[in-house]
Order: sequence, then structure tokens, then C-alpha cells
Amino acid sequence: MKTTTFSFVIALLVLHCRVCPAQDLESRIKALEETLTAQQRTIESQQLLIRELKEEMEKGSRFVSVPAAGDPKEARGPSEAASSDRQAPGAAGAVATGSKVFNPDISVVGDFVGTAGKGSLDASPALEMREAEVAFQAAVDPYARADFFFTFGPDEVGLEEGYVTFLTLPAGLLVKAGKFRDAFGKVNGMHAHVLPWADRPLVTRNLLGGEDGLADAGVSVARLFPNRFAFLEVTGQLYRGESSVFKAEKRSDVAGVLHLRGYRDLNENTNLELGGSFAAGHNGLGPGLLTELFGVDATFRWRPLRRAIYQRFLARTELAWSRTELPHDTARAFGAYAFAEYQLTRRWVAGIRADYAERAEDPTLSDRGGSLVLTYWPSEFSQIRGQFRHTRLGEGGTADELLLQVQFSIGAHGAHTF
Repeated sequence: MKTTTFSFVIALLVLHCRVCPAQDLESRIKALEETLTAQQRTIESQQLLIRELKEEMEKGSRFVSVPAAGDPKEARGPSEAASSDRQAPGAAGAVATGSKVFNPDISVVGDFVGTAGKGSLDASPALEMREAEVAFQAAVDPYARADFFFTFGPDEVGLEEGYVTFLTLPAGLLVKAGKFRDAFGKVNGMHAHVLPWADRPLVTRNLLGGEDGLADAGVSVARLFPNRFAFLEVTGQLYRGESSVFKAEKRSDVAGVLHLRGYRDLNENTNLELGGSFAAGHNGLGPGLLTELFGVDATFRWRPLRRAIYQRFLARTELAWSRTELPHDTARAFGAYAFAEYQLTRRWVAGIRADYAERAEDPTLSDRGGSLVLTYWPSEFSQIRGQFRHTRLGEGGTADELLLQVQFSIGAHGAHTF
């Protein structure tokens, strides 16, 4: 801009030299030089103002001042309050939108269950607000995100999961630190409201810690190995050693989990997933005594692309083996479940499940069961599920129960593991 202005002044000077008397040239040149100096100062002041405005905008996008309680104008000076009154209509919305960037996504999921029938597997009450889960999820910075899940039950309030995930580490590593569910099998990592049933399979109850499952504070490192045959993911986790299965007696009694997962698309409508898991830790039954868990899982999915919201089929099975060292013996137990579900229409899904599980510390006792499940989805934010459950307990008794589950959610709930 300076070069263009200077050229324009020179051109004017040449024209004036042709038409003006010689005695006027000196005064006119001086006037033009003064004009050029004033224009340069104006340009420099405007550039300085632009830089200051950019700095203010950057500060404003990072920090939003919150006035004290009462009238917002009272928390600012008179001049600021007056300028606020003259603010453009869209400016207030822009400030509000900017402030929301620093608020996490918040959601609440309610889980209500009613139980009726003969006998009881877990002494459930007739009506129960079993759980309310509150989630806070947001990006920490461009390199990490944080997830917190709090559960509110009839008798307790606790942190179900709370961890930070580092997404852009070298070598393609995905690292989590905090408290989270172990990557053992499929069901253990699912929250209650994500399960396709109103309860958990017997193998989870007898071998994997029941409703709380394998969950502890620790560090997880995962890496994906894509290739032309399948997507292969390897996950290694180190935990404090305090869960429903593992009991650490001292600081060095940590627990570990290794999980291998393979996924392959068979065609555009179907895919197959296979997994293998291993976990080990101290069991608290005696000094140095360990419990080891082995697991295998398989999932087959069919979902036609053209009718994905109307039809789908899923079949899944998990097998688990437990080896528990006792003071004078070793207990070995086995458990498994097989499950299949089919989407009948856009809102109706039917399923069936078969269960078998031995008791971890007394394999001579084993439980068997089966369930029929029918789920209705009014929308993606609510579901109504009915489940008939028949269980034959190891002690010889039986239970025939009808479970009615109502789930509902509000807020922006994040996606769950596929």
C-alpha cells in the first residue's frame, strides 16, 4: 500500500510540474510530502489497531468473564455497560456459543427395572430405580479427551469410570489413564444401559465379578495393526489390583490384562469379530495366591445397508475359564453364554440367550439358565424391554422371573464401543 501511494504522489508531482509556475513547485512539493506522511501514520495506526483487535479476540476465545451475582451491568464499568446495551443482536449469541466450548457434553441415563415371578436369582425387589448414570465427556485439548461416568444407585454413589485418553501419541499408540473397565471379553466393558438384556449373563456373575465386573484404576495401551486380512488390535493394561475378582494385599500386587481383537468385513452387509483375553492378579485368599482368567469371544453381525434401520442380526458367544489358587488347592471353573437377536421392524428387536457357569471358588456348583428378550425402541433416547428368565441354581432350586426394564436418556451421550 505504501508503494502505491508513493507512485500516486510522484504522478501528481509530474503533472503539477508541467502546468504550474516554477515558484510554486517548492510549496506544492512540501504539501504533498506532508500529506504522504499523514497517510503513512494513518496506515500504521490502523495496522496497530488490527493487531490489538486480533489479540483481544484470541483472549476472548480462551477466557470468558463471568459477572458476579446480580445485574450483569453492575459487574462492569458504566462505559462497558453502555457499550453492552448497544451490542449487535448476534454478538451475545456468539459469546454464549464461545463459552459452551469449554463445557463438557453432559448426559443422564435412567435404568428402571421391575421383577416378578417365582424364585429369585439375585433377590431383586419388585420395583427398583436400579441406576442413574451421569456422564461428562469433552476434549481436553487437540491431543486428548476425558470421560467421566458416575453412577447413582439405591444404596451408593460412585465413579464407574473416569479416564483421559491420549489420541495422537507416536507409533499409533492409544493410551488411557484413570479408572475404567478391563478390556476382558465383550460384556465386561459394557455399561448396564448398553446391554441387550435387563441383566448380565451367569458367567459374568460367577467368574468375572458380577455387576461391577473387572474395573479398576490403571493404565491401558492399545495399538491397531491394519492389514489386508483383518483389523488387529492389541491392548495391554496394568491395574492397581483392587476389583470384584482381584484383591491386592500390598502395593506391588498389581493386576494385568492382555486382550487381542480381530475384525474383518466378510462383505458389505456382514462382519466377523474374534477376541481373546487373559487377566491375572492376586485374589486375597492367602499370601501370593493368584487368580487367572482366560476368555474367548466371537461376534457375527449382519446388517444390510439398504435396510439398516429395519433389519439386522447379531450372534455372540463368550467362553471364560477361571483358575483360582486356594490355600491348599486350586479351583478351576468354566462359564459361557450364547446370544442371538434379530430386529423384526424398525422399533422391535427379539433375542434369546443360553447361560452356563460354574462357581469360581466351588466348581462343583454350577448354574444354568435361559432368557427370551423383546425390546421396543420408541426412539433412540428410550427403550422398553421385557425379559423372561429361567434359572436352575447349583443348590437345586429354580427361578422363573419376568423382568420389565425401562431406560431413558437426556443429553448428548457419546458413542459406545462397537
